[in-house]
Order: sequence, then C-alpha cells, then structure tokens
Amino acid sequence: MEPTAARGSLAGLLGIWGVTRAALLLCVLKVVVFPGPDVTSDVSVIYRGWYDVLVTGTFPQDDVTWQYPPAAALAVLSPAVLPFLEYATAFFVLAFLADAVTLALLLRGARGAGRYRRGAWLWVAGVPLLGPTVYARYDVMVTAVAVAALLAAGRHPRLAGALMAFGALLKVWPALLLLAVRRRAAWVSAAVTGVVVAGLFAVLMPGAFAFLGFQRDRGTEVESLGALVFHVARHHGWEGEVLLNYGSVEFLGPYVSWVSTGALFLTGAALAWLVLWRLLATRFAPHTAADAAFTAVLLFTVTSRVISPQYMVWLVGTAAVCLCFQESRMGRPAALVLAACPVTTLEFPVWFGSVVASDGLGITLLAVRNGLLVAASLLAARALWCATVPGRREVPSAPGPSWAERTTVPS
Repeated sequence: MEPTAARGSLAGLLGIWGVTRAALLLCVLKVVVFPGPDVTSDVSVIYRGWYDVLVTGTFPQDDVTWQYPPAAALAVLSPAVLPFLEYATAFFVLAFLADAVTLALLLRGARGAGRYRRGAWLWVAGVPLLGPTVYARYDVMVTAVAVAALLAAGRHPRLAGALMAFGALLKVWPALLLLAVRRRAAWVSAAVTGVVVAGLFAVLMPGAFAFLGFQRDRGTEVESLGALVFHVARHHGWEGEVLLNYGSVEFLGPYVSWVSTGALFLTGAALAWLVLWRLLATRFAPHTAADAAFTAVLLFTVTSRVISPQYMVWLVGTAAVCLCFQESRMGRPAALVLAACPVTTLEFPVWFGSVVASDGLGITLLAVRNGLLVAASLLAARALWCATVPGRREVPSAPGPSWAERTTVPS
C-alpha cells in the first residue's frame, strides 16, 4: 500500500467516524428525534437516581434494578468530572470519548506486520448501526477497557490481567477474556487487582455485592433467545404476561422458570466447552486470545436470559480486536455480528412495541437477530476449535480484505 493511499484511507475512516458519531450525539441530545421509545431515560432518570445515592457513600442496595458489580459506580459517577455540564449531557460526552479511545486503540493495534485496519473499520461501522442506545448506556466504556486488555495481552500480560479484572468489576463479562490468556503473570495480576478493588469497595461502600441477589432472581427478558418460545406461545393460548421486572421487560407466567433454568444450563454448557477447549488447545498464535475472547462473549451472550441491545457493543468491540490480526479466523462470525447490528436497532428502539406485543414483525426481527448471533457463535466456536486443537483440520482464513481493510499504519 502506497503511503498516500494509506493516509487517504485513514482520513476516510476518521471522516466517517466523525460524521456518524456527530449523528449519535445529535440523537441522544434530542436535537434529532430517533424513532421509538426514548433510549436516554436510563441515563437521565435511572443513572441519575443511582448517582444521587452513590455520592452519599453507599450503593443503591434496596433498588432491584441495580444489578452491576461495584466498579460500575465509577461509570455512574463519571459525569462528576464535567461539573459544568448537566448530568445526562456529561455522560453522553464521556460515552463519545470512550468510543474515540476505542477507535484509537484499534488503530494502534493495526500497526505492524500482519495487522490490518479491518478492526477499526468494523468499529466505525458497527457502533452507529446500533443507534443512539450505544451512548445511552455505559457499556461502551466497559468495551474500551476490554479492547485495551485484549490488545495488551501479547506484550503486556500484567497490564492485560489488571484491565480484565477491572472490566469484570465494571460489568462481569470481561472476566471471560481471561479464558484465553496463557501467561501466569496475567492471571496473578487479575487476581490481585480483583481482590484489591473489590475489597476497597466492600470496605468503603455498603452494599457493594447486593447486585448478586438481584441478578439471581431475573427472569426471561423479551429479547433473549429463550423468549422466542413465549412470543410464539402467546398466539397459542399461553397465559403469561409481559411486565417491567428487575429493570427490564420480561415474560412472567407458566413455564418461564423452566426456560430461564434452561438458559442457565446452556450457559454452563458453554463454560464447560470453553474449559475443555482450553485444556485441549495447543496451537496458539498472536490472534488466538482475541479469537477465543470473541467466541466466549458470543456464547455467553446468546445463552443469556437477557440480550439487551447494548450487549451488541461487547461483540462489536471484541470482534474488532480479532480483525486487527491478518490470520484471525473470525471474519465470518464478525460479519454476522455486523449484520445483526441494524436488526437490533430495528427491534429496539424502532419497533420495540411490536416485540412487546409479540406480533409478526416483532417475532421476525428477534428471530433474525438471534439467529444471526447463534450462527456467529457456532461458526466462531468451530473455527477456534479447528485452529487450535490437535487433530482437527484448520479452518481456512476468510477471503482477503479490500484495499481499505489491508491498510496498515507504518510502525
């Protein structure tokens, strides 16, 4: 790639990022009205309410909607660093900055031999396809931490372990990234960071772990894979109902506990498969940690009792790290995740009323979105297994990237 073409590609990438992110900011600031229910109320009402409790030095331990590990308090309190802005506006600005940091990390991860800007392009494209929900939740901040951890895993294992542990204390799922880490230093660093940070919260702020009981009691959320059973069953005499429960819209009624238990069983089976893979895998390459992390997050997302739209940010971020590596086997699963992003926006917030009503449009959107994620999970798991476990045929790489994807930043 000629230097002029590489610079032009980078300028185009940054230009698209700037235009799309400006559009997201206009939506969350309500300069432009996005169709569907207001996605910003979580920040302006729920987060702000938690903020008022957290600043008193305690967690909202009597609020069942607080279902997050203790370091999530830092995300909710973060608008305090911009005291000259109203709470919600400050939060949106910080979400925008987390988005920018993630892009910068992915561009840095594209440097060197065997690295591509495909990951940065995926991030630039995937985030706006998820709509303004991305900036109206703190998941983009957690994803920035996870991306930093995965990119650091090769050369800076201690830093990677510390970031993974801190991410897990922000929103649990980054703990999955440790499954792919081989260096003992990363595990030691993660353990020390987790114990110290969790211990500080437990000592300094009452109710740091009240969220564990609230998570245990959650049911089947209407956007999850298992919820499709009840969406269809409502048309055949099922007597349950849809209600706001534990902070999300869930199915309540006969057999819901069975489906919720089934989801937990599938999550356990996914964990067992990942542990088996880790025990049998012997062929590790620089991209293996990212591929395994993406696969793990996919498996835990599709088997969860809840698949909220913001969960897609996790998948886009971890997939983007995979695509920074030329030899990654996650091209096709990443493409399916990208295809699922606009469908996710259509089911929430655009036509969420149809999802709640279980009408034909709502069921179709959920079936397509969840079907894409299931297909991505199976493809990713197969590719990871075949590429790393002895005696299995290696899955061929995805077709070569386009001229924009092949560009690398000079070292």
